Amino acid sequence: MYFAHSSKDDGKGDWQPLAQHLSEVAALAAQFGAPWGGDRAAKMAGRFHDLGKYHPDFQRRLTDDSIRVEHSIAGAALILSLAENPRDRAIAELIGYAIAGHHAGLPDRIGDGSSLAERLRRVDLDRLNPIWRDELDIEAPDLAPAFAFKSQVNGAFRLSFLGRMLFSCLVDADFKNTEAYYSRIEGRTTDRDWPALYDVLPALIERLDGELVQKAALGSDTPVNHLRQRVLTHVRGKANEAAGLFTLTVPTGGGKTLTSLAFALDHARAHGMRRIIYAIPFTSVIDQTAGIFRDFFGDDIVLEHHSAIDEEKMKERSSKDKLRLAMEDWAAPVVVTTMVQLFESLFSARPSRCRKLHNIAGSVIVLDEAQTLPRHLLLPIMRAIEELAANYGCTIVLCTATQPALGAREDFPGLRLEGRELAPDPANLARELRRTRLQFAGPMDNVALVDALSRERQALVIVNSRAHALDLYRDAHAAGLEGVLHLTTRQYAVHRREILDDVRARLENDRPCRLIATSLVEAGVDVDFPRVFRAEAGLDQIAQAAGRCNREGRRDPDASVVTVFEAVGYSVPREIEGLIGDFGRIRHKHADLFSPAAIQDYFEEVFWRVGDGLDGKDILKQFKIDPTGTYFQYRTVGEAFRMIESGLLPVIVPGDAAAEKAVAALDNPDIPSGKLARRLQGYIVQVPPKARAIPMANRHVALKAEHIRGDQFAVLQAPHLYTKETGLIWEDGSLLGDDQTFI
Repeated sequence: MYFAHSSKDDGKGDWQPLAQHLSEVAALAAQFGAPWGGDRAAKMAGRFHDLGKYHPDFQRRLTDDSIRVEHSIAGAALILSLAENPRDRAIAELIGYAIAGHHAGLPDRIGDGSSLAERLRRVDLDRLNPIWRDELDIEAPDLAPAFAFKSQVNGAFRLSFLGRMLFSCLVDADFKNTEAYYSRIEGRTTDRDWPALYDVLPALIERLDGELVQKAALGSDTPVNHLRQRVLTHVRGKANEAAGLFTLTVPTGGGKTLTSLAFALDHARAHGMRRIIYAIPFTSVIDQTAGIFRDFFGDDIVLEHHSAIDEEKMKERSSKDKLRLAMEDWAAPVVVTTMVQLFESLFSARPSRCRKLHNIAGSVIVLDEAQTLPRHLLLPIMRAIEELAANYGCTIVLCTATQPALGAREDFPGLRLEGRELAPDPANLARELRRTRLQFAGPMDNVALVDALSRERQALVIVNSRAHALDLYRDAHAAGLEGVLHLTTRQYAVHRREILDDVRARLENDRPCRLIATSLVEAGVDVDFPRVFRAEAGLDQIAQAAGRCNREGRRDPDASVVTVFEAVGYSVPREIEGLIGDFGRIRHKHADLFSPAAIQDYFEEVFWRVGDGLDGKDILKQFKIDPTGTYFQYRTVGEAFRMIESGLLPVIVPGDAAAEKAVAALDNPDIPSGKLARRLQGYIVQVPPKARAIPMANRHVALKAEHIRGDQFAVLQAPHLYTKETGLIWEDGSLLGDDQTFI
């Protein structure tokens, strides 16, 4: 008998027979692919993914780890040998990529020795024991889903996306079957049980309705609250519309979060959808949204998946950690995640990141603050959104106050969004929800800004860099202004939440509150200032800043001034400099710069300027079809597709007893790294690599429990470098050393 997996039983009584493993993985993969018609191809991938284990050397390897044998390419070669026409060949190649990559990741078609072409060239099926022909069914029925060849438009990308989905079905089925085998023989239990969304939808909708009724009853009787109720009712009334792409364009403060959640639940019930995925642009605010959802529905419904410490580096695995397991496959009915996690997974080549992709099919996906989608990857992101909606049963809602003009136009290969707006008359909503007056002040240095703050009892200043925010905070504090607060990603998340709680309490109780912040305060942070100052930026950022001014509409809009100023003495980041220019070209064309027409005009300027840079990494060019077959460079794309280019690295600040306890537990090898990483999530400051390298050399930051945890937990050793008020100060000479200069 040939085996797939072995145990310590020398008698082989509990070893897993290879034919059984292949049969069970095939059945599970087919189940995963069935919702979108990929069951036949996924089943074929599962049936032959470990064909190479019929090699006698692999069977010897089960008892001798020193033996090396390539087992994950033979099945790919066999499938390709069965193809009889170009279409069969194309699907066979997709299955081949998946089989070849089910351990090491999806390969490139052409390249070094790890490429699919090179590995296929080396394979020799004659070296396998021919018993496999008796144990495995080698029929090759029509494997292509109905949509695979329906159009030549974006055909190569469509097939590449299908290949990635088949890969997801295979690796998740393989992982789960192997996990089940070892759990059984080791007497472990694995809790992967989450309720199906459709089964709990009535209860979820009832809970949300109750919360909304209570919220409406407790809310003040203001025009803004009446308008929020009107928007909510209108949007929910459109839940029965056909699944696909939607926009939800509501001015900041118009209740987009709860409205989009209510629509997602109603729409999921109307169309039998499998889960709700809520994607947020920034980790700095994800806990706020996830907290709202958990308060409504409970921890047994909501999975929050993001990590400032890379989940893929976590070497310890706890089979009893349900949340950690759910991060692998997104089996929870409601998932709150980041856009980075969502889209980098959709373009990844790694098995660990791709496992969950098949579970995205049949989901309602809300992309919150859709205007933050990175421009250098916008074209491939739109193609992925298109595929999910057209061929995988997804509904995607582009949710924002500043809709980023992604609709298809003659000169722009966008999305089919015409007639798919959920909000009632966005242009009229913008007029009704006008709560501010915009003015342009020209150049202002820190002296002028401090002087302006001294004349305002409550005001918010937003600048474009952490360095500027810190300097301005120090200057305002030195000037003796009351209620000066500082909000920046220099501070860890626990402190940012506490600072925002203080801000809200000061605003509500009419106490002095002068908040100096970076742009993180614009991303869905619910604060309501009477006065806002914003350093020059793109129109979308200025509109988001304005959403923090007179948010509840309790004040006279003409007296609620948003002042845009040119920051003197600080360089403007290159990307923001381009957006300032785009804004300048449309600024005098519109009387109301926050109207949907002005926002549309602005984004069209942005996209025109960026041009080919909308696929700045040439992602789409890596997927081609020619007479020889597919040319899909999966691994190259996986390495190139990075939504955040900064490469910031985490520093853990053990700032309270809970953090200190979690840091101390790093020395305990019995506690999984994933569990500790989640405990420490709120105590992380992301810093530039050079900034972290220098304090590590000076022993101000050190890797904790490196012999157990590797290089993933870098902990601050010099507590004087961090305060709640300023956050982590890495520029000071005490941190850098006498002869070092921070860049």
